[in-house]
Amino acid sequence: MKTLLGYLGFVLIVGGASGLVSGWIAGFRLFGFVRFLVPEGHETAGYAVLVALGVLLAIPAARRG
Repeated sequence: MKTLLGYLGFVLIVGGASGLVSGWIAGFRLFGFVRFLVPEGHETAGYAVLVALGVLLAIPAARRG
């Protein structure tokens, strides 16, 4: 369970960060699947929530390890 939380947290952090960067730099798409997780028109807030959720999932995984 620890590794699953760690991997999921990592994917959410990197996906949210790449979404934020793609908003600032046009044409940058690293994790294209995260755009399906965020409602249209609320990209910046949605990607920030993904990063925060990833951090919240990664913290317990790091504490148990």
